[in-house]
Formats: sequence, C-alpha cells, structure tokens
Amino acid sequence: MKLDNNDIPTTGKLELIAVKSFKACDDMYKIIDFLNKTLKNKHVIFGLTKDAAKDTMKISIYEA
Repeated sequence: MKLDNNDIPTTGKLELIAVKSFKACDDMYKIIDFLNKTLKNKHVIFGLTKDAAKDTMKISIYEA
C-alpha cells in the first residue's frame, strides 16, 4: 500500500460503497468538498455528478 499526496493509503482501486440520486442542488459541491477534506483520514471519498438534462445529481461514496 502506498500513500498519495493527501496521505490517503491507496491500493490503486476504489470500492464503491453507495450511490444516491436526488434533485439537483447548486451548493451540493460545497458539502462534498467538506466531507472529502474532513474524512480523508477515514479512507472514504465522495463523488458528485450532475445530469443537467434531468436536473438531478448523484452522490457516490467510495472506500480507498
């Protein structure tokens, strides 16, 4: 196991833990950024995607 620049141990592969879709919210990226910065030492990573056509967002949670 190696450490990346943020001191998160990586095996080169992320494991998807959960995915949830919901109505789009403009400030959601701020929450995702906060969670990633706060929980990086817990080896979890949060991702956010937006589908503008459907006005939805999807949050993904990964274990590093």
